[in-house]
Amino acid sequence: MKNSKIIKDKKIREITRSFDLPIYVYDENTLLKSAKQIINFPNAYGLTPRYAIKAISTAAILKLFDKLGLHFDASSGYEVERAIMIGITPEKIQLTAQELPNNLQELVNKGIIFNATSLFQLESYGKLFPNSNVSIRINPGIGSGHVKRANVGGPSSSFGIWKDYIPQAKQIAKKYNLKITKLHTHIGSGADPNVWEKVAQLSLNTVKLFPEVHTLNLGGGFKVPHSDHEEATDIENTGNAIKNIFVNFFNNFGRKIKLEIEPGNYLVAKSGILITKIIDKCDTGKDGYNFIKINSGITEITRPALYGSVHSMYIVKKNETEINNDTEKAIAVGHCCETGDILTPDNNNPEELKPVNLKKSKIGDYLIVENVGAYCSSMSFANYNSFPKAEELLLQNNGKVKIIRKRQTMEQIIQNEEMN
Repeated sequence: MKNSKIIKDKKIREITRSFDLPIYVYDENTLLKSAKQIINFPNAYGLTPRYAIKAISTAAILKLFDKLGLHFDASSGYEVERAIMIGITPEKIQLTAQELPNNLQELVNKGIIFNATSLFQLESYGKLFPNSNVSIRINPGIGSGHVKRANVGGPSSSFGIWKDYIPQAKQIAKKYNLKITKLHTHIGSGADPNVWEKVAQLSLNTVKLFPEVHTLNLGGGFKVPHSDHEEATDIENTGNAIKNIFVNFFNNFGRKIKLEIEPGNYLVAKSGILITKIIDKCDTGKDGYNFIKINSGITEITRPALYGSVHSMYIVKKNETEINNDTEKAIAVGHCCETGDILTPDNNNPEELKPVNLKKSKIGDYLIVENVGAYCSSMSFANYNSFPKAEELLLQNNGKVKIIRKRQTMEQIIQNEEMN
């Protein structure tokens, strides 16, 4: 029903003539704009903006953010290694992981920052690095996921040291003479500045329990609308609300606490579109549904199936001279032999289907899915049904497209399998 906010139909058709589909396209201007907003996030006593690598880990994106001055948060030892391999300085990388890497000692010796997310991790770190500084992640007891399995804080989340176990964390730190200098929390706070203000206050209340903490990391969770009904985080208002809380903390306790944030979604989601081809259409009768089948799905975008997330989408006609203002309501489904491969869940009830209103299309036209820069390529069900990982392009400021990840070949899919 509309042109993409970032890439025009003409450029999309041009891409389809030169590259196989499906394909991700990321807009450099949008990436630069988002990064600038985060780098200039209001703060009282200093800021370290980190990019959450898990959102999209393609080397070209990491290098772009590194050049702009962003630091990084890694969710596994492997993410740390890939970042170092492409030239990112270890000192700019923080490891906040569910699983301790086997080479933790090597990575810390290289200069990365370790953020302990459990009492076991803190103990393990203390054994390896007694008499050192450490960061810890605290679960403050609240979260804001739209369903329990999407929470990153609160009693349904395994992330971080539970708030009631802070005394145990202090005992471990004393046992190994560890100095807890950084505190980390993340609850996915959304778009409301008032909620972020409460999160900052709650987190600084915890900081009071750790007299040597000089930095508080509030995580990410800045809201990016994936469809028209969602509200975006106002970065300026949110930052100023947090800044005031930090200033009040200094006025009351004489401690200037540095701020860290680590958005992933906010930095990259809006930059990306997924160009797919309509390969079939069918229906299930007058009381059923109309279906649009595309040559993509959970192999490129799992969020609708995993979380019930709704992404804006629209049709681009293959023939640019074809004028047709008719619309149709349809369910968009993927190419996998899997009942959950559906791109149009009901956002109010993810277990149900919700037809979307689209320009009337034909087999061979293109369905464009928006806001796929985050948690799509990096979180895809790669190689399900033996589909190859899709190619990725960067639409540069000069209007040219650059391949930043080549399409996977069948030989690459099976290269580690034993054939004898």
